[in-house]
Amino acid sequence: MSSHTLPVGDAPAVHIIHDNQEWIAPFTDALDRLGVAHVEWLLPETTIDLAAEPPAGLFWSRLSASAHTRTDPQVKEYGRAVLDWLAAAGRRVINGRDVYELEVSKIRQHRELAGQGLDVPRTAAAFGSQALVEAAAGFTPPFITKHNQGGKGLGVRRFDSLAELEAAADEFAPGGTNAPIDGITLIQEYVQPAQPFITRAEFIGGRFHYAVRVDVSGGSFELCPADACEVPGAGASPDVPQFARRNDVTAATPLIARLETLLSGLGIEIAGIEFIETADGREVVYDINTNTNYNPSVESAELSAGRQPAVDRIAQYVSDTLAEASPPSVSPAGSAAW
Repeated sequence: MSSHTLPVGDAPAVHIIHDNQEWIAPFTDALDRLGVAHVEWLLPETTIDLAAEPPAGLFWSRLSASAHTRTDPQVKEYGRAVLDWLAAAGRRVINGRDVYELEVSKIRQHRELAGQGLDVPRTAAAFGSQALVEAAAGFTPPFITKHNQGGKGLGVRRFDSLAELEAAADEFAPGGTNAPIDGITLIQEYVQPAQPFITRAEFIGGRFHYAVRVDVSGGSFELCPADACEVPGAGASPDVPQFARRNDVTAATPLIARLETLLSGLGIEIAGIEFIETADGREVVYDINTNTNYNPSVESAELSAGRQPAVDRIAQYVSDTLAEASPPSVSPAGSAAW
């Protein structure tokens, strides 16, 4: 793969920092429909000139916690370097450096959710496979494991007994088949939903856009809505879509208002937040995803119903933010990739 130097001195544009070509097309297509100039900064295999100023315009971080499973295990560090460079130059970044630190650490997510007074699953962080077994001894089965840095359900497994985890402990050790990239595995209470689905609430510009019902009756923990990571046969039957809009969750839902307050305090502009409703009335919030994707079938249904799909709402938000970040004398146009 050839390397690229991040561009400097270009006309104002939206610079999209990302690590997965498969996830980016819906957003660039939406920006094209609005005529918004955009340039992709695809990591890795890039360089930055530390003596140069970053280009004019707006920067949008779509770096993910699961990048190490697709390209280079050091993508997280590459992303940090780029975001540090932009922050030092005072550039406007959607979901910038502090937000990225939240994206790559479920420990941080848990701390922020709990600090807001939200109901979160009981969780312990284990540094090493033996520590994981010792931590699990304090949990009532069933319980689940998950990677501290993860997306797409990385490291998420249900264990119905401590003995079952003990037998699998070597998988979580360095070099094991389920080893976490940062060495940290979480042990977490298993939260049983009242009905076999979880809810993912989507926020754009810090405000609620829509909620998606995600069917988990097939037992899948891979909840990424994008086509690229949808799990075949994850639902109970072909008649039950894995992803569907949940109309009873609205901006007036009390939990949604609390989540908007959380996002505002953390400076998160675009995110999907997942929660579970239990039979005993709990609303358990367990994941903040700042590299959110959108399910094509849900988006298509939004368009058919005369509502604005999330990708189009994001394109409009990005366009408006670019206009605020750019000098009024410069009119951005066109698009490019490098």
